[in-house]
Amino acid sequence: MSSNSTTAGGKAPQFYELVPHHHAPHASTPIGFWIYLMSDCLIFASLFAIYGVLGANFAAGPSPVHLFNLPLVAVSTAALLLSSITYGFAMLDMEEGKKNGTIVWLAITGLLGAVFLGLTLYEFYNMIHEGAVPQRSAFLSAFFVLVGTHALHVTFGIVWLVTLLVQIGTKGLIPANKIRVQCLSMFWHFLDVIWIGVFTVVYLMGMLR
Repeated sequence: MSSNSTTAGGKAPQFYELVPHHHAPHASTPIGFWIYLMSDCLIFASLFAIYGVLGANFAAGPSPVHLFNLPLVAVSTAALLLSSITYGFAMLDMEEGKKNGTIVWLAITGLLGAVFLGLTLYEFYNMIHEGAVPQRSAFLSAFFVLVGTHALHVTFGIVWLVTLLVQIGTKGLIPANKIRVQCLSMFWHFLDVIWIGVFTVVYLMGMLR
């Protein structure tokens, strides 16, 4: 509730609060992060649309059947999906105030994310080594942009996770750190959902073409 008053000299009104408002620290952070995730959804939706249009244009080059190593991709997919489970355990320990348990589960999550990222980079290396570079065909351009953008997000997630581990180790499970863990949880699970779409649309459907 606010009010205003005008001085006798006709000066500009002065506004003041009759009842002071208290705003909890970081109270708007989850809402702001949801807005960010929605913008990220638009980015990936655009990349999926581009791949849907260009994914069958091989330009007489290699097709998904000749390039994709499904067993390798299945292992990386399992690692990423398992990391969501370990992150869930970290959230449970955080809610119970178990600092060490939270750190351990977050570290395991980061290691599984690193395994996924390493296998993705290994796949990229093999494809480029075989001459399947992005400029060879529209399919490869769309593939590298879509999968590469997701890998870049995982990289940012791992960096964020390591930073969070340092913050929890030094300051403990303070309210600010709890909110950061919750935001990273939303981001990490979002990446899992996006990867399920990539695995289905790019790899499984690509092998059927």
